[in-house]
Amino acid sequence: MARRQASELANRLGREAEAVCREYLSAGRRAGNYWLVGDVRNTPGRSLYVRLKDSAKGPAGKWIDSATAEHGDLLDVIREALGLVDFKDVAEEARRFLSIPHPEPEKTILPLYRMPGTAPGSPEASRRLFAMSKPLPGSLAALYLGGRAITSLEGITALRCHSRCYFRPDEHSPTEIWPAMVASVTDLDGRQTGAHRTWLARDGSGKAPVETPRRAMGDLLGHGVRFGAAGDVLAAGEGIETVLSPRQVLPHMPMLAALSAAHLAAILFPATLRRLYVVRDRDPAGDGARDSLVARAASLGIEAISLTPVEGDFNDDLRLHGADALRAVLKDQLHPDDLRRFLMG
Repeated sequence: MARRQASELANRLGREAEAVCREYLSAGRRAGNYWLVGDVRNTPGRSLYVRLKDSAKGPAGKWIDSATAEHGDLLDVIREALGLVDFKDVAEEARRFLSIPHPEPEKTILPLYRMPGTAPGSPEASRRLFAMSKPLPGSLAALYLGGRAITSLEGITALRCHSRCYFRPDEHSPTEIWPAMVASVTDLDGRQTGAHRTWLARDGSGKAPVETPRRAMGDLLGHGVRFGAAGDVLAAGEGIETVLSPRQVLPHMPMLAALSAAHLAAILFPATLRRLYVVRDRDPAGDGARDSLVARAASLGIEAISLTPVEGDFNDDLRLHGADALRAVLKDQLHPDDLRRFLMG
């Protein structure tokens, strides 16, 4: 049944091949009877060819990547474009695109095939998810951040927006689709090792109404979401919004979001680091992470300074009191040398 279902869906998608390509391979363009793009993960380029109409060379919807010899059909395109693994999710997305009602449940659906790829949650899967996401400016993710009073987004390349990011509450629940802010987690060399997703309300007014709207994937330990390249100074905190809040008045200070208190305590230091600012949250977990990080930095000869908010965290300070008040709070806590280097206004 699963093989027949896949064949039927692939044939239906083939009849709409150009529309499928415009939706899932938007970085490409049409050239005659083919859609040209860099690869099945929607990288710009011309090495992958998708046949748009049936011809003597084969049916519509089939593709081959001349650079890698990978080949497949439009179900594979959907799988890779959305970072999916289970055929159930690929089929569900294909039916949504084709406006086909959901079929009657089957007793057993066996795995059909898997593209050369990676397990869910792997670093490679996280890189593919981030690559398929769109730049931050003008996106729902930017609108969401604006609602948190984070409006200065210049130079932020570690955040993107995915308009249709899959969310599954648990293995027994159906897959849901929500927009998401996607963050790239990188190591000291700038190589992406993971990703973090914040699922959003459909209008960008806040987080999605799901039980766990934030989830990470990939290799996180020691790494983080980076805003600027650290040299001799770095500010590090837990959450993305918490770190982006002081960045509103310290836009040139390199910063890192570790994504949790435990991961904050374990971040790796660049060899050039001489002064570390620990962006605190006012809670027991935040205190523990700060103490551990300060002690580890001191053991390596790195000066560690805590930045303490007035409210629960710096985003609360920014939203409740504004940028000028946040600037005044930070001015009293920064090293004198960094006042001249980084503080605006």
